[in-house]
Amino acid sequence: MESMTFDLERSSVRELNQFLHGKAEELEGLQVTVATPDGAHNIAVGVDAHVHVTVEGHAGYYAGGMNKHATIVIEGSAGTGVAENMMSGKVHVKGFASNGAGASAHGGLLVIDGDAGLRCGISLKGGDIVVGGSVGSFSAFMAQAGRMVICGDAGDALGDSLYEAVLYVRGEVKSLGADAQFEPMTETDVAAVNDLLRAAGLNHDARSFKRIASARTLYHWNADANQEY
Repeated sequence: MESMTFDLERSSVRELNQFLHGKAEELEGLQVTVATPDGAHNIAVGVDAHVHVTVEGHAGYYAGGMNKHATIVIEGSAGTGVAENMMSGKVHVKGFASNGAGASAHGGLLVIDGDAGLRCGISLKGGDIVVGGSVGSFSAFMAQAGRMVICGDAGDALGDSLYEAVLYVRGEVKSLGADAQFEPMTETDVAAVNDLLRAAGLNHDARSFKRIASARTLYHWNADANQEY
């Protein structure tokens, strides 16, 4: 596999991203290493090619944002909005992910080995998120489609105003948000969790997870409910 290295002590993030925005057929199969990232923002955003990017350290805000097709591995932690609005491909954070990880993702897979901060998966629109640790409050707020697997605990208001996304939690949930409810795990759910854990490189018993989905009481406005649901 052909490889190339950008050292951000000598090159700018703009130069890196301009290279990654090149012709998809020329980037396909290329291994790009980002050295000395030192928490720089906007690393590998808007990539639209089958390229493999390895960030050798911590990334700042919006790393891997708007990803399409690429595999992006962050060997440290990531700041706010990692893999925001991802369309396809894979983003793998080997450390901690800050607030808003995977926000509005339409597709692809986001894997976070450690914990994730507040609002992980907010407004999820079809992507898959697997968190090896715990997630902060208001995670999966208004998640419309897609799946989230949380191997640790979840903070307050998990799944507030869920639509059609489905959440699976192995640990304790501090509280569920409006319209979210626990539901029985089916064999289809067990198979889905197994597939996602395998894709994330994690080894847990899928039957130890709990399913959370929408109760669908907020789908239609009821003028007689006096805003009490």
